[in-house]
Amino acid sequence: MSVANEVHAAGVGAGQQAAAAAIERKAPFWQQRPFYRWGFLILILALWELLGPLVSPILFSYPSKIAVAFYELTFVSGELPYYAVESLQILFYGLGFAILVGVPLAVLMARLKPVDWALELPINALYSTPMVALVPLLVLWFGIYMQAKVIVVFLFAVFPILINTYQGVRECDKNMLEVARSFRSPEWRTWQDVLLPFALPYIAAGVRLAIGRGLVGMVIAEFYTTISGLGYMITRYANIFETDKTFVPILLLMVLGITLTAGLKWIERRIAPWSRAEH
Repeated sequence: MSVANEVHAAGVGAGQQAAAAAIERKAPFWQQRPFYRWGFLILILALWELLGPLVSPILFSYPSKIAVAFYELTFVSGELPYYAVESLQILFYGLGFAILVGVPLAVLMARLKPVDWALELPINALYSTPMVALVPLLVLWFGIYMQAKVIVVFLFAVFPILINTYQGVRECDKNMLEVARSFRSPEWRTWQDVLLPFALPYIAAGVRLAIGRGLVGMVIAEFYTTISGLGYMITRYANIFETDKTFVPILLLMVLGITLTAGLKWIERRIAPWSRAEH
């Protein structure tokens, strides 16, 4: 498909979506998607609130009690913001190093045309039981403080970025590469002007996946290392059977994952408006 045809197809798709959105706005509110989305969430919370007190507090909790625990941990004891800042530090350091290493390495690998199946080995090994078992070994090598936790988050986050960037560079339009060669563009300018802009939506998708993987790696690292972070809070309150306080860091991790992913999508729309990843 030529560039003109691609632009035309993208324009037609965008026009159809705009028309569908306009029709949806004219429909009654009970037929619109936000009504079902938020209505279902409110229904789940209401049922949880009604049925939660019927279960033993050692095994379960409910929204109002979790809200009280959130207030106590945030504004009374101050534990939640203190441990959350520690965890976010680890997450951002690990993700930052994963991006700095994964993106250039993936572009280099794609330019050297390595064997495709070689990339499947680390990604399959990464999320298996041996990878989790590797965490105590990393603690033994690098200690129980921040360095070990950053390395764990890095290992969990780097492979989604590496794989997606690699695929984006390999799928780069060959015509654009031919134009760059015909103008005798040096390799680093080809990276800057052709490869990275084309692969940017793939990189953003890889970072979105890495956020979820990094959160998992962060919690696992905090289970095995120093008594700090949200993972420590989960372990501590679970061990003393304070279920309402155990839910607070778990729900905060969920909110962090959703918020960071949504923020990355917003950034992607600003820096890569040509991306069709959301369509």
